[in-house]
Amino acid sequence: MNYLITNVILGFFISLVLHEFGHYLAARLCKIPVTEAGLGWGPKLFGIRIREVNYDLRLLPLGAYIRMDMVVLQGHPLFQQLFVLGAGVAINFALAALTWGSLFGTFNLALAVGNLLPIYQHDGWKAGMVICRRLFGGPSPVVEWTFTLGGGVLVLALLARAFISFGLFN
Repeated sequence: MNYLITNVILGFFISLVLHEFGHYLAARLCKIPVTEAGLGWGPKLFGIRIREVNYDLRLLPLGAYIRMDMVVLQGHPLFQQLFVLGAGVAINFALAALTWGSLFGTFNLALAVGNLLPIYQHDGWKAGMVICRRLFGGPSPVVEWTFTLGGGVLVLALLARAFISFGLFN
C-alpha cells in the first residue's frame, strides 16, 4: 500500500514538474523571460534566486507553475505564443505515449487532456484567449467572458455526463 501511495504522489509530482518544464523550455527558446518557477500553492516555504529566476517551494504540494513576462510573450507572433502555451501539454502527451499503460502514463494523459479544456487559467483557456484576441484585434470583454463561462459550462456538462455514465446519480 505504501508503494502505491508513493508511486501516485511521485508520478503526479513528476508529471507536473515536466509539464511546467515544457513551458519553461519553450519560453527560453522563444526568448521570453521567465521570472518565477514554483512547486505547490499557498505560502512560500523556501525560495532561491538563480540567474534572474525565483524558484519557490510552497506549502501545499498540489500544482506547479511558471511565471513569465506576459508583455514580452504577447509581443511575439501567434505561433510562438501558442508554442509556449502548448509546450507543457505536448510534453505530457509525449510522456503518456512513451509510458502507455502505466500509472505515470495515465497521469500524463489526464494532465494533457485536462489542460486542453478551456478552464480558466489552464493552457487551453490561455491559448483560446490568445486566439480570440488575435481574431478580434485585441481584448474583447464580451468574447472573453463568453469563452471563459462557456468553458466552465462545458466542463460541468462533461462531469455530469461522466457521473451519469458511471451511475453515480442513480
